[in-house]
Amino acid sequence: MTGLERTIDYIEHKQTDRPPLHPILMLWAAKYSHIPYSEFVLKAPKKAEGMIKCALDFDLDWCTVMSDPYCEAEGFGLPVLYPYDDLPKHTDYLIKKIKDIDNLKPLKPYEHRRIVNRINEIKELSKAAKDKYFIVGWVEGSLAEYADLRGLAEMCIDFYDYEDEMNKALDIILETSIKEAEAEIEAGAHCIGIGDAVCSQIGPKFYRQFGFEREKALVEAIHTKGAFAKLHICGDTTKILPDMIKTGANIIDVDHLVKDMTPFVHLLGEKQVLCGNSDPVEVVYRGNKEIMKKSILSCQKQFGKLGITSAGCEIPPNTSIENFKTYCELAHEI
Repeated sequence: MTGLERTIDYIEHKQTDRPPLHPILMLWAAKYSHIPYSEFVLKAPKKAEGMIKCALDFDLDWCTVMSDPYCEAEGFGLPVLYPYDDLPKHTDYLIKKIKDIDNLKPLKPYEHRRIVNRINEIKELSKAAKDKYFIVGWVEGSLAEYADLRGLAEMCIDFYDYEDEMNKALDIILETSIKEAEAEIEAGAHCIGIGDAVCSQIGPKFYRQFGFEREKALVEAIHTKGAFAKLHICGDTTKILPDMIKTGANIIDVDHLVKDMTPFVHLLGEKQVLCGNSDPVEVVYRGNKEIMKKSILSCQKQFGKLGITSAGCEIPPNTSIENFKTYCELAHEI
């Protein structure tokens, strides 16, 4: 089976030869492929080259355009620096005062270089490997994007003091994410990932009040266009996992901080699976073969036939090739 066939059949709860393997690779992929990270982020052919090389060399089932949280943020006007071979960095916040939200407007995907580049990354992946790998586009969730533009501390104050203004900004961000997701699907993405990591930091009350419905609306828009949806919220999501599943996302990432996935498996509906949740540091980066094997077996025992094999979050960039290869080979064997 190809990675595309295996992943789609697995999501649809059909028989496959093994669970799909979807490790999250960003800095590690660039480093392994000898691509400076600024080029990995800003040059579509370079990212496609790096992702496909990893998929080929380690028999992965997917390719994704994940790299950093500033794709849409730069379009909104956030000042971002791109060091030659390091992660992008913002130099200031965009929403410094709550009235700055009045200047926020929905983005048109083809008018902003980072979004255009992301669309082109999907086109490059589609050209090279559309029928072989499960190609996953990416957009920021509304709360994660708001935190990028405003700052986490100020966002938490806004929950209490500026609910109406915050809702206005979140709706603008949602509209942008829907338009971007639609453009990525048209470019060839089989699935759109939604990164909303900040939701694990704010508690169930504010997640349900400000995040859940917007994630659900984004998932529904993605499904309307005929693609799958993946929801990524790293951290301890134990208390919000039932709601994450209720968004309807087809793939729900689970980080290693969720100690037991078993209680949530019965909540999964048709065309829904979990993904995770090996510890990327203690298992993949620092672990040996026995630790990795134990982790993969534990994950599979917890989610049965309804879980994609992966670490709960990004593979650390200094993970040895030997360790990453061992983890992948064990995932294939087990």
